Amino acid sequence: MTTCVFVQIRCTPGQTYKVAEEIVRHEIHSELYSTTGDFDLLLKLYVPEGQDVGKFINDNLLTLPGIERSLTTLTFKAF
Repeated sequence: MTTCVFVQIRCTPGQTYKVAEEIVRHEIHSELYSTTGDFDLLLKLYVPEGQDVGKFINDNLLTLPGIERSLTTLTFKAF
């Protein structure tokens, strides 16, 4: 079973659309939204079964240029 994770992303000023384009190009997301507030993007992704969530996010997302900070929320059950 895959793990559903939400990641809020703060981008370097002026880089939000470039970051979003890179995420889309890497095809790692289920959904991606621009947001207001402390973070610029909200990403929903599914971590493949058997993979470490932190390592998957570090290796596939946080290496992209223009990401300043992130906040990850793990999910348990959908209602």
